[in-house]
Amino acid sequence: MPHGHHPHSAPPVNGATSLFVRRFLARPGAVAAFLPSSPAFSRAIARHLARAADEYVVELGAGTGSVTRALLAAGVPEERLILVEIDPEMAAYLHRAFPRATVIAGSAFDLPDALPASASGRIGDVVCGVPLALFSLDQQRRLTGMMLDLLPAGRYFLMLTYRPAAPIPGPRLGLTGKRLETVLLNLPPGSVWGYARNRPPTA
Repeated sequence: MPHGHHPHSAPPVNGATSLFVRRFLARPGAVAAFLPSSPAFSRAIARHLARAADEYVVELGAGTGSVTRALLAAGVPEERLILVEIDPEMAAYLHRAFPRATVIAGSAFDLPDALPASASGRIGDVVCGVPLALFSLDQQRRLTGMMLDLLPAGRYFLMLTYRPAAPIPGPRLGLTGKRLETVLLNLPPGSVWGYARNRPPTA
């Protein structure tokens, strides 16, 4: 990864928005919303991070970095970010905007094989911006299981959604979900959910 790039020299946010909208129009089924997350929504996501200082944060479906910027503002070092984006134009933008982050241009399903060795066993949070409601139940089970396998025992992954109801059928996936925050200052309004594996019943 190239170094020596100051964060303020990243491509302008208005350019990111136009790219986001252009890619939404090109591939609406692959982009979760018409516009990037608002600053208020992105800050809400960052408020629920659980990571320790030396842990990495994985962002699935990083888009043009609206949530990524909030993670940086919350104190996550750029070199501790792993950004996954399947859209090639958006992934190229992320490379330019966040040169010290690890950018993986590909499917979230390929993440375990694509992770850098330095991050193995050191991931503290996974933020999912991928619209899992568009996937089959088996695909949802595979991806949510993969996210939880990356995290320390007992942690939950964060999921962003613009749906009024739960973004995934937690009980059918063996997961316990909780709406952590709702942000009305977003277009459309969004919610942050946390999901963990169901705990075994106590005697």
